[in-house]
Amino acid sequence: MEIQIIKEKNKSSHDYINDQLYKYNLAHFPVDLRGRYQEISIFLKDEHGNVRGGIIGQVCWNWLEIHSLIVDEDLREYGYGTKLLLEIEKIAIETKCDFIKVDTLSFQALGFYEKHGYEVFGSIDNVGRDYQHYYLKKEL
Repeated sequence: MEIQIIKEKNKSSHDYINDQLYKYNLAHFPVDLRGRYQEISIFLKDEHGNVRGGIIGQVCWNWLEIHSLIVDEDLREYGYGTKLLLEIEKIAIETKCDFIKVDTLSFQALGFYEKHGYEVFGSIDNVGRDYQHYYLKKEL
């Protein structure tokens, strides 16, 4: 057998790797947590249907992970970020998640998450040479 290392953009190969890892992980989680995966997308839209912000995450086993949260600059300071966060937290509680995790950079939303009860459990310095990358968690 000859094995080669190949760098390429290939969706089916990409999906194969993700599926194999998912199957491997499934074998190590309790039966009641298997198959608990749900993508979540909540958007802010204006009267014309234009997206003005949103929060994207996923329920994965016993936690919810927030991948992206953004509100258009002209809408900030009106509480929309908090409303989006509370909405996804509600989903986490309804789906019986034990915690929520999120990461943010030092120039992004660290204070916002801390204000809402998230606690830093790790960080990496020298991100983009001048910033820190924070990992936060909120127990439910």
